[in-house]
Amino acid sequence: MDRQTEIELEAAAFRRLRKHLMEERPEVQNIDLMNLSGFCRNCLSRWYQEAAAERGIALGKEEAREIFYGMPYDEWKARHQTEATPEQIAAFAATAPRNG
Repeated sequence: MDRQTEIELEAAAFRRLRKHLMEERPEVQNIDLMNLSGFCRNCLSRWYQEAAAERGIALGKEEAREIFYGMPYDEWKARHQTEATPEQIAAFAATAPRNG
């Protein structure tokens, strides 16, 4: 496989992951993603921001989040985010050292 095709397939997989998290499973909480996988939607938006920076493109944290979430982050939180339970918070504290 040539490099350009590989890049296009990786980009398509990223777009599919984003669609899954944003449109098909918005009820899945970021804290649960972090506790189970070590990354969440915010991580993905930060990685997007870092990729832009590597290419000399200045992109702020909130701007990157809005690109990833498809709306301002505060709007996403109001629509989809619930208050973390004590159990979720405890699990997050226990897994945080592994999540970098």
